[in-house]
Amino acid sequence: MQTTQVIVMTGCASGIARHLTKALSTAYRIVATDVNVTGLEQCAKDDGWNPEQVKTLKLDVRNAGEWEECLRVALAHFGRVDVLMNVAGYLKPGFVHQLDAAEVDKHLDINTKGLIHGCRVIGRHFVSQKSGHIVNIGSLASLAPAPGLNLYVASKYAVRGFTLAIAQELAPYHVHVSLVMPDAVQTPMLDLQVDYAEAAMTFSGPRALTVQDIERVLIEEVLPNRPLEVTIPMTRGLIARFASFMPSTAMSLGPTFTTQGRKKQAAIKALRAPKE
Repeated sequence: MQTTQVIVMTGCASGIARHLTKALSTAYRIVATDVNVTGLEQCAKDDGWNPEQVKTLKLDVRNAGEWEECLRVALAHFGRVDVLMNVAGYLKPGFVHQLDAAEVDKHLDINTKGLIHGCRVIGRHFVSQKSGHIVNIGSLASLAPAPGLNLYVASKYAVRGFTLAIAQELAPYHVHVSLVMPDAVQTPMLDLQVDYAEAAMTFSGPRALTVQDIERVLIEEVLPNRPLEVTIPMTRGLIARFASFMPSTAMSLGPTFTTQGRKKQAAIKALRAPKE
């Protein structure tokens, strides 16, 4: 069903947000943003984004000034903003004693500070119009402390805490806030992790989610009902919550999940190996 509502979305040149741009643009108008302008324009061409429904725009989420410009352009182009969807993210596996200093900044600047800037700028607009919906894409890593992904986990734990806090702050202004926490999703971010032994736990689930799984939850649950938190799938979400609630017990089970993940990593690599 077509609506006049406008979504500002980040990270649209790849992965989840790229898929959502096309999927949601049949019902919503989208301001599709990414720091990678060339990639963004190529996605628009390859995926056939309708220019009447999708406005592409460069946005480095780390830059507070570019967020202000994003809001200005969105209002000038479509006349309104109803939903902010923070999807942009970054991940590089690594054990703490081997981390490069630049990776610390990159994870927190993109995953946490970038999202905060968006909520701050667009949230101010939502407060002024006394309506709006902020959808932050977290991860099961917002709940479960996965070894080998410590920087990603730290950034996503922060996203959850921030999201729950602003949900209380914005509620009096009729602004809703939702946190979506999916398990591993089949995207370029997941493909990258296959070659990192540190990321074994990422692959410990029964299967990787698809971008269609995320689309379905957003369309059927998040956008219409505006829940505070959603885990995808619910079963893995319960395991992640248990790990957060009982960290000592979770640590004892960690090697089992890591072993499972390594087996799946090996299987994926075998499938990718050239046939003789």
